[in-house]
Amino acid sequence: MSTIFDINSLARENVRKLVPYMSARRLGGNGDIWLNANEYPIAPDFQLTENTLNRYPECQPAAVIQRYANYVGLQPEQVLVSRGADESIELLIRVFCEPDRDAILFCPPTYGMYSVSAETFGVEQKKIPVSADWQPDIAAIANNLDRVKLIYICSPNNPTGNLIDSAALRQILELARNRAIVAIDEAYIEFCPDHTTTRWLQDYPHLVILRTLSKAFALAGLRCGFTLASADIIALMLKVIAPYPLATPVADIAAQALTETGINTMRNRVTEIVSNRIYLQQALSKSALVEKVFPSETNYILVRFTDAEDAEIVFKMLWDQGIILRDQRKQPGLENCLRITIGSRRECEQLLSAINALSNQPQQIKETENS
Repeated sequence: MSTIFDINSLARENVRKLVPYMSARRLGGNGDIWLNANEYPIAPDFQLTENTLNRYPECQPAAVIQRYANYVGLQPEQVLVSRGADESIELLIRVFCEPDRDAILFCPPTYGMYSVSAETFGVEQKKIPVSADWQPDIAAIANNLDRVKLIYICSPNNPTGNLIDSAALRQILELARNRAIVAIDEAYIEFCPDHTTTRWLQDYPHLVILRTLSKAFALAGLRCGFTLASADIIALMLKVIAPYPLATPVADIAAQALTETGINTMRNRVTEIVSNRIYLQQALSKSALVEKVFPSETNYILVRFTDAEDAEIVFKMLWDQGIILRDQRKQPGLENCLRITIGSRRECEQLLSAINALSNQPQQIKETENS
C-alpha cells in the first residue's frame, strides 16, 4: 500500500510557515452592522455601460488613468491602476527587492499586508516600532537601513488613525535618497486631503504613493487601487504587472466614480463620515468602559478599553449581537484596543446603545462571562 503524499512538502518553506493576513471577511461573523473593514456603510449606485466582455480589457484603461491623473494633479504616465493598493504593495517588492538579499522596512503597528507580501516573496522584514506618540522612530530607521530597498509608511496609519508628521516623512525620504524607495500608503487621504504628499513627487524621485477607491469612494468591492510615482517607476511596475489587472466592469465603474460628479459625491460622503466620527468619538469618551478614544484622520477610530476583560467583553458580546468590530489587541502597543469603522449615524447610535448597555451592568456581564 502506497503512503499518502503530503503536498505541503512541495511548497516553499516560507509559504508553509506563513501566517496569512486575516481580512475582515476571512474572520467572518454574522452581523447587521459591519464596523470592522473601514468600508462605507451604503452601497453606491452605478450601472455598467460597457458591453465588450468578449474582449480582453486594456491593461491600463485610458479613461481611468486620465481621470485619476486629473483628480490628483499629475500626468497620466505617473499613474498606475491595479487590483487594489494591495497589488501595488506586491509589485513594488517584485520590482525592487531580491529575495534572500534585500529587505523592506515598516513601522508597526500598521497595515498587515506589508509583512505578508514580503514573507511571500522571501524578502526580509525590518520592523521598527513607532514611538510613544505613534510617529516613526527616525533614529532607529537610520540605524537599520542596511540592505533596505523599500520602506512602507502608512499615513494616515491603519489601525491607529493618526497622520505621520510631514517633517518625519521628509526625514525618511532624505535618509532613503539614492538607496531605497519610500512608499507612502495614502489609502485614507481623502479624509484629510490637505496632507497628501503628491506635490512632493517632483522633489523625490524615489517617492511612491499608494491610493485606493475602497474607502472614501465607497468601492471596496471593486478592488481598484492606484500607484503614483515617477514615470520611470511606473514603467518598471508595468513590466511585472499582470496582463489584464482590471476587469472591464471594474474599469467602467472606476471611470464613472472619477467624473466630476463622482468626486463631488465622494467629498459629500467624507463630510458625512467625519461628522459621524466626531459624534462617536465624543460619545464613546464618556463611556465607563473606555479608557481613551484616540484622535483620527480617517473613517475609523481606535478605542482603548479600561482593561483586557472589558475589551474582550465588548468585542464578544457585540459580535454576538451582530455588531462586528476589529480586534487589535494583539498588535504591538495596542493592548485592550478595538478599531471601529465609522458607519451611518443610525449604526453609530446602535453601537453606542449596545456599549452603554454593557457599561451599565458590567459586574453582571463579568459574572456571566466567568460562569
